Amino acid sequence: TLSGQTAEAFWNSVRHAKPFAVGFNCALGADLMRPFIAELSRVADTLVAAYPNAGLPNAMGQYDEQPHETAHFIEEWARSGLVNIVGGCCGTTPDHIRHTAEAVAKLPTREIPERAVAMRLAGLEPFELVA
Repeated sequence: TLSGQTAEAFWNSVRHAKPFAVGFNCALGADLMRPFIAELSRVADTLVAAYPNAGLPNAMGQYDEQPHETAHFIEEWARSGLVNIVGGCCGTTPDHIRHTAEAVAKLPTREIPERAVAMRLAGLEPFELVA
C-alpha cells in the first residue's frame, strides 16, 4: 500500500501463489488499518491475517495505544467477519496480545468467500475480466 497499490490489486498480485494466508502488518494502527483489511477480506479466497501496531508512534517514537484499545478494534474486525488470524506489531506487548486473544476467542472466524473464476490482474489498481 505504500507504493499506492490497492489491497485488491495486491491480492491479485500474489494470489497465483495460493498462499495459506495473506494480510497486513505494521505501518498503521488498527483504526487506520481497518479499511485495508476489509478490502482484502472481501476479495481474498484464503485466510486473512492482521497485525496492526499499537496506534501510531507519538513524537518520541513511543506507542500510546493501550492493550484494551487495540483489542477493541480487532474484536470489531472479528465480529464483522474480516479476519482469521490476528496479532500485533510495533508497540504491542504481551498484554496487547492477551487482551486481543481474550476479545476474539469466542467469536467465529471469517468465512472464506467463493469467487467466480476470472482473470484478475493488477498494477496499482485491480483489473478483473469475467468470462
